[in-house]
Amino acid sequence: MTFEPGTPPAVASTDDHVLATWLATVAGERLLEVRAEGLEGKELKDAGDVAAHDLLMKLVAEHRPDDAVLSEEGPEDAGDRVDRLSASRVWIIDPLDGTREFSEPPRDDWAVHVALWQDGALVAGAVAQPALGETFNTGQPPVVPPSTSARPRIAVSRSRPPAFVNALAEELDAELVPMGSAGVKVLSVARDITDAYVHAGGQYEWDSAAPVAVAAAAGLFTSRVDGSPLLYNQEDVYLPDLIVCRPELAERIVEFVKRHGTDA
Repeated sequence: MTFEPGTPPAVASTDDHVLATWLATVAGERLLEVRAEGLEGKELKDAGDVAAHDLLMKLVAEHRPDDAVLSEEGPEDAGDRVDRLSASRVWIIDPLDGTREFSEPPRDDWAVHVALWQDGALVAGAVAQPALGETFNTGQPPVVPPSTSARPRIAVSRSRPPAFVNALAEELDAELVPMGSAGVKVLSVARDITDAYVHAGGQYEWDSAAPVAVAAAAGLFTSRVDGSPLLYNQEDVYLPDLIVCRPELAERIVEFVKRHGTDA
């Protein structure tokens, strides 16, 4: 999808896939502008978080005024929880996923996440990778190519890969591929950069909602590490673990975790 700068396509008024894609794309464009302003370190991280969050809040309020929002950078007091928990439609947003990588130009492994939860399920989502000029979305899901690797590849965090994934890699004879943003790791499976992303130990709903929506639309397997469904718009937004992988790897990964847990 291509968009005129600053103007949502007319179909966005009725098509949530198009709106999610546009929102993630324009927020990513704003982040590229912030990145070009010459800031460094924490100043750059903070400026990016604020700029993308403020823009997304403004645009959602303008184009979907009756919907609730859950954003990493937004307030989450008791009133906000009541509002979104009683809402039938909630936008789950991470304005800048991979803040560390964003602050390290020219790294491209950072993203913008925009997902829509409706009546119990994720129904639309988009993950923009602005430094690549790409926005992956549920309206036109990625076509996952056959794996080009002789060995499975597992995406892991650059800074805090869970220890059990090393044991999992030995079990599967897999290669570990470190990278930044959770969204980038999930989409790496759809892009045949990796074959699986397995994580445990510290994420929230906004870290995975949009990437999981896109991955599921592309036909990839998604679940908690024990194989149970990923649930969103919960009172407690802590959602610490997930599996996103090619379907043929799902049973082996889930069975490994059931046998060994995530403390290895």
